[in-house]
Amino acid sequence: MKLYVYEAIREDAHLLYGFVNKKEREMFLLLITVSGVGANTARMMLSGMSVSELCSAISTGNARMIQNVKGIGKMTAQRIIVDLRDKIVTLGIAEEIPAGGSVQAPVNNQVKDEAVSALTMLGFAPAPSQKVVLQILQEQPTAPVEQVVKLALKQIK
Repeated sequence: MKLYVYEAIREDAHLLYGFVNKKEREMFLLLITVSGVGANTARMMLSGMSVSELCSAISTGNARMIQNVKGIGKMTAQRIIVDLRDKIVTLGIAEEIPAGGSVQAPVNNQVKDEAVSALTMLGFAPAPSQKVVLQILQEQPTAPVEQVVKLALKQIK
């Protein structure tokens, strides 16, 4: 098995962060360059969403999706979008966006937002809920909110 590592050396600690692939490590390195985003916040972002989802959110300016990660507020989400929108394309991290972006285009955002909000109110974390809801809406784009929530509850549990 291959593991990609980032080593952070500070006065009080030597920390290692491990990643499954190069794209994940490159995205982590980009995220920690943004003011207000530290290594732990970047790690939380990559734990809550995949690199392609994060690239899609950045390229489309979807601050709400980024804000679903614990510790990310409105200003930080906007700063991430502004700082990284051009960098993800120039570094080649966003190669997956055209395929992912075209698949996600037909998703009804109102239904998605309402379903994620309902799942969050029920106590589920926003980022995993959003993943499940997006998957359901890609398979069944015309599904009403109630059906999406029911299907999501079956998949989450």
